Amino acid sequence: MKVLGIETSCDETGVAVYDTGAGLLAHALYSQVAMHAEYGGVVPELASRDHVRKLLPLVHEVLGDAGLQVADLDGVAYTAGPGLVGALLVGAGTARALAWALDVPAVAVHHMEGHLLAPLLEDDPAGRPEPPFVALLVSGGHTQLVHVEGIGRYRLLGETLDDAAGEAFDKTAKLMGLPYPGGPRLAALAPQGREGAYRFPRPMTNRPGLDFSFSGLKTQVLTAWQESDRSDQARADIARGFEEAVVDTLAIKCERALDEAGCDTLVVAGGVGANERLRAKLGEMARRRGGRVAFPRPAFCTDNGAMIAFAGALRLQAGQHEGPEVRVTPRWDMETLPAA
Repeated sequence: MKVLGIETSCDETGVAVYDTGAGLLAHALYSQVAMHAEYGGVVPELASRDHVRKLLPLVHEVLGDAGLQVADLDGVAYTAGPGLVGALLVGAGTARALAWALDVPAVAVHHMEGHLLAPLLEDDPAGRPEPPFVALLVSGGHTQLVHVEGIGRYRLLGETLDDAAGEAFDKTAKLMGLPYPGGPRLAALAPQGREGAYRFPRPMTNRPGLDFSFSGLKTQVLTAWQESDRSDQARADIARGFEEAVVDTLAIKCERALDEAGCDTLVVAGGVGANERLRAKLGEMARRRGGRVAFPRPAFCTDNGAMIAFAGALRLQAGQHEGPEVRVTPRWDMETLPAA
């Protein structure tokens, strides 16, 4: 089964083709970062319009790279939520139109389920984690710990009460004058900071539970920045202290979640999953426990069409598909998904 995947939940247009027999055939991604940088953040209307301009050319590009014609497709998968409603509708409308024209099934994919399953895209079967495992979904919009008992069988263990980790990275970077997108720039700056120059609290780790909170940490960073000499070295020192605090907090909560779930396999997905310090810290924790941690390749940590094509293929194989209506769900609880 050859499945076209379309991702348009926010500010990246992703398209891919996944073959259930041969694996990932081709994928392409267009980022709107340069356009939104002028405004210091994502402008939903501009995002939607840019998806309209870029989506069909990307579909043709990916099919060409895969050596396929449109008629070779057996199904279409698209992100239906969570995300920006206008952006989601561009992908959903295109996917439904293609499916109708080709007389093939279409399936709506939960954006975070796509991220959660991204590590299973790897070509080496020995490297693919199998349920049950604990998933850390960590991005600009989500920070969640999920016990995965099977595809579509998800139990939320903990989540952020305010800012997501990626959002905290972006906002902290902006407080210190780093240009948009700030999160990756702050992470790149952190290794230049001096060890121990700043040590910030590890939020909510001194109490039981698996929820997160990063808003207070962001405020403490602002205070430290205002009281510093605002030099390049001070910015790097604070960036390192902030990153260490976030990474340590995530690692502490992940270990607690593994204990609660009674398993030793951790899957990390989402844009922050590309952070090198986080990868090293969680890898060290997994080795100490005698377990393992799985990450997607860096290209599949951020939003992409490959994860949507893969997740959609699994659900299409399970006989799930949508009716002819074009529907999206900007706010969508992953625990409500059916098992595949």
